[in-house]
This record gives sequence, C-alpha cells and structure tokens, in this order.
Amino acid sequence: MMKLWMAPAGLHIEPAQPRDADDMARLHKQGFYRGWPREEFTAFLTEDATPAYVACDAKRRIAGFALLRLAADEAELLTIAVDPKWRSKRIGNALLNAAFDDLRMSPTRRVFLEVDEQNAPAIRLYERQGFVRIGSRRGYYPRPDGSAATALVMARDLG
Repeated sequence: MMKLWMAPAGLHIEPAQPRDADDMARLHKQGFYRGWPREEFTAFLTEDATPAYVACDAKRRIAGFALLRLAADEAELLTIAVDPKWRSKRIGNALLNAAFDDLRMSPTRRVFLEVDEQNAPAIRLYERQGFVRIGSRRGYYPRPDGSAATALVMARDLG
C-alpha cells in the first residue's frame, strides 16, 4: 500500500523512489553551496536505512524532499530542500510531519540534525517542529568564500 500524506498548496508527500535522484540533486544544489550529486542520492534511495520523502503534485513534479538516516532507535535528518518557488508555503513543515509520522511506526525515538547557525528560516522550522539546540560544530559547513560556518546540533524526541 502506498503511503501518502497531504501537504499545502495542492501537493502531497510520498516516499521517494530511485527515479527521483535527478530532481533531488537539482533541488539540493539550489539550496546548498555544495550540492550532492545524483549518484549520492541514487545510493541513498536504494538503502532501507535512509528513508526519503518527496512533496509533489498530481503529475509527480517534485517541490521538495527530506532525507533521513536511521540507526537503532535514532534518526538523523541528513538534508531537506524545497524548490525556491515553493518556499514559505510550509512544504518543509509538511515533509517533516510526514517523515515523523512514518518514523513513529519504527523503533526511532529521537531525531537529530545539523543546521548552519546563520540559516534562520531552517532554524525557525526546526524549532517549530520541537527541535532544541544541544550543541554546535565549529567549521562544519564550507562557504563559497573559503571560510567555514558553525553548525548547530539540534534534537527532538518523537513522542
């Protein structure tokens, strides 16, 4: 049975498939200085330990995605990206809601993530989702100017 979750703006969320690797790589490159290649997404999408979710329309045009990694009773949000034209429409929130709904059916009890301390929109999203700051990693994210940004480490329980 296909899992589906409703999303804003006429979109829905469903599990990602290997055929989504190109779209995911394109969206990731739009949102991050160092975008991940299609091959990396293809590898993630064939692993049971890295569930991924896409927000798409009825014609399966992808507006955003979320990718996680599972380990024992924990999960890490590896990345989340939303097409610039779909931002500020609560697509990221819907992606996280779907992922957490799905994770509640697994042994996962806690979710972690890292986020650039200067990425205010993402931090607001994560705080609205119940994440709290538990640490930081200096020099974690490379920047275009050669410097490195600090990552905030955040976590939340799935309760």
